[in-house]
Amino acid sequence: MIDYKKYIVWQKSHDLVLEVYKATASFPKSELFNMVSQINRACLSIPTNIAEGCGRETQKELLRFLYISSGSAHELEYLFLVSKDLKFIDEDLYIKLYTEINEIKKMLAALIRKIAQTVNR
Repeated sequence: MIDYKKYIVWQKSHDLVLEVYKATASFPKSELFNMVSQINRACLSIPTNIAEGCGRETQKELLRFLYISSGSAHELEYLFLVSKDLKFIDEDLYIKLYTEINEIKKMLAALIRKIAQTVNR
């Protein structure tokens, strides 16, 4: 069992959750059960799956949850693109969130590669 809080990627994704919840609070009320719900679930899925994977018994299981986390990060990236295009967020906020999401995606990819090397030995 690994302490997920020690992973910088978990810390950054946790901080992103806090930012995203603030950002989606200003979305139109008509999107509360559509876009807002989907964005919040995708964002929350990133650190949640890191944490769950760290609680599993094997590196192979951790790897599976890291892939799920990465998929959620890709989903979130698109959801903010469409949010910008629908004018739910402005360009500056989009760029900030896009940058943070892509940093998390890169960190997850590096961690996946590192763990995959140990699993495939």
